Amino acid sequence: MIKLKRFVFNPFAENTFLLWDEETRETMIVDPGCSNRTEENELESFIFANKLLVKFLINTHCHIDHIIGCKFIADKYKPVYLIPKEDEPLLQNGKTQAAMFGIKLNEPPKPDDYLSEDKVLFLGSTSPKLLFTPGHTPGEYCLYFGEEKLCLTGDVLFQGSVGRTDLWGADTVALMNSIRTKLYTLPDDVVIYPGHGETSTIGDEKKSNPFVNG
Repeated sequence: MIKLKRFVFNPFAENTFLLWDEETRETMIVDPGCSNRTEENELESFIFANKLLVKFLINTHCHIDHIIGCKFIADKYKPVYLIPKEDEPLLQNGKTQAAMFGIKLNEPPKPDDYLSEDKVLFLGSTSPKLLFTPGHTPGEYCLYFGEEKLCLTGDVLFQGSVGRTDLWGADTVALMNSIRTKLYTLPDDVVIYPGHGETSTIGDEKKSNPFVNG
């Protein structure tokens, strides 16, 4: 069984997720936003207390608020680091992104591999389905755990909202297509865990999200 823990980090109130297999303790950290030593300690203490084995570090996309803790995680746990190939320019320009917001950023590590829809990643015997959902960025991915009925939606789909499309590489048409063809085709009872804010369900968003249905 996969378990999930959410942390809210950095000035952007970004959701950092830990997912792990209850039996093997194999863990993936998705979008680490820890931006100072206090936040790093919070994450580190949870991992230690729960005897988690960090196997993967994943960025759904490479905006500054989602990559700011990547160097800490990479240095501390030596996981396999995966990002969207199309978002690599964002990662490479992480310091420029940070400077725009007056944030200090340690140089992000280079990825070990890239996300793709045919990539198979295991936590124990569980493998999430990787959904290519561009629009907020050129390469964003969502992670769908079918048996657990949960989906990490990054900055694609939020409770009652959608990702911004006024940033570099964004595309409103692509974002709407990603939501309608990749996320809204999931079962209605799937719980979404977005990159900011609270959870929702696919069914609730299909009924009431004004940005997609309007």
